[in-house]
Amino acid sequence: MNRHTQRGFTLIEVIIFIVVVGAGLAGILAVSNNTVKDSAEPMVRKQAMALADSILEEILQKDYNDPDGLPNVVEPGGRAEYDAVDDYNGKTKADFADWPTSLGSYTVSIVVAAPAALGSATAKQVTVTVTGSNNAIVMTGFRTQY
Repeated sequence: MNRHTQRGFTLIEVIIFIVVVGAGLAGILAVSNNTVKDSAEPMVRKQAMALADSILEEILQKDYNDPDGLPNVVEPGGRAEYDAVDDYNGKTKADFADWPTSLGSYTVSIVVAAPAALGSATAKQVTVTVTGSNNAIVMTGFRTQY
């Protein structure tokens, strides 16, 4: 009787291999799916930060007190006529007529607090909140009277 050694895999070994490789691929695909899904989040956050910084800088460049002597009154020309920090209080995206359409998914809220002592100076705290997607960026600055 001639005995030949058989080579190869049994059916059970092949099935176990397929199950193990399938589970590994499912795990890799799940991780890559989460990575791809959140890949735009840093860009949205960075755009929101840049937008908040831009608005805050615009506000802080305005005068502490209204130069035309009419405090807390918004001039009829709109945002182009805002000449004091207080003119921005309570404004939202709807108050910005020149808002780019590409930033339509962002919302803005501006709060200018009443004057308060900040060390030896009097200052108004300006808080700009920009929300985009699930990110809310809050930037705060102070405009002092000097």
